[in-house]
Amino acid sequence: MANRPDPRAAMTISQLAPERALRRLELTVVRRLEGYLHGEHLGLLPGPGTELAEAREYQVGDDVRRMDWAVTARTTVPHVRDLIADRELETWALVDLSASMDFGTSQLEKRELAVAAVATVGFLTHRLGDRFGGLMLRDSALRRWPARSGRLALYGLLRALLAEQDHGEHQARSDLASALESMARTQRKRGLRVIVSDFLTPEDGEVDSRLEPSWERAMRKLTAQHQVLAVEIVDPRELELPNIGVVLIGDPETGAVRELDTRKRRVREEYAAAALAQRERTRVALRRVGAGHLVLRTDRDWVADTVRFVLAYRRVAPRLHQPPKGVAR
Repeated sequence: MANRPDPRAAMTISQLAPERALRRLELTVVRRLEGYLHGEHLGLLPGPGTELAEAREYQVGDDVRRMDWAVTARTTVPHVRDLIADRELETWALVDLSASMDFGTSQLEKRELAVAAVATVGFLTHRLGDRFGGLMLRDSALRRWPARSGRLALYGLLRALLAEQDHGEHQARSDLASALESMARTQRKRGLRVIVSDFLTPEDGEVDSRLEPSWERAMRKLTAQHQVLAVEIVDPRELELPNIGVVLIGDPETGAVRELDTRKRRVREEYAAAALAQRERTRVALRRVGAGHLVLRTDRDWVADTVRFVLAYRRVAPRLHQPPKGVAR
């Protein structure tokens, strides 16, 4: 699959009426993802189940605790037995609608891509009978959308997310760590938890990059009880600066403004290095807590990236809880 955005996926959601935007999202997800992820599938992400499925030959990366010793002894070839994912689970999505998400320089704004990410998970799980609920983090407030099953309930949640796209002035700094704490404390029924954010926090660039992010401790509480998928939303201009002269760069989370001369190669290199360090810090933290990590970019085909992630995730999921090399737990 190509990395360039698919015209069918690269929609400007804010320019469409809510119902039309949702129908287009659903068609995009169902037509392009269903063939890859449905059928004899184990859900969007493979999780523990209770019903035994067919035995198959062991592959590198499979959980050895699922070895089927009877079949292995009979065939003399190592076999594992998969588990069918539990049905009627509860899925909750925490969507970061902070000021830094009101940004986009390519096919989509980051906020629009966040809605697309929630729609992807929702459309792929509501047919299984799962209940789907949402938490919307905007400014210092955390709005809750109750978990319900069915297509109409999912449409209601997505409409609420679209309604939050008013691009108004933000009066307070959003606290992702507190939102995660609230989610872990109030949504206790086991299931899938989806965190959609750019993971840009006010302390980025102000603290030692070797320290854990402010939200890591709360994220660890979630992964101890639930299956967690973190969707990181990225725009290319957050990663590198073009050579366009002197510009004013404002931090939407803090209101701080800084003048940069992008004609200087050193300035562009320092900016790119800082952005890379922030993303690496996020990647390592999510790996450390054992969460799935899907990166979606506004300049790429988010549907194709989702497919690649899910197929790869199923191969490496048993090793997620192993810390990266050189990083202590």
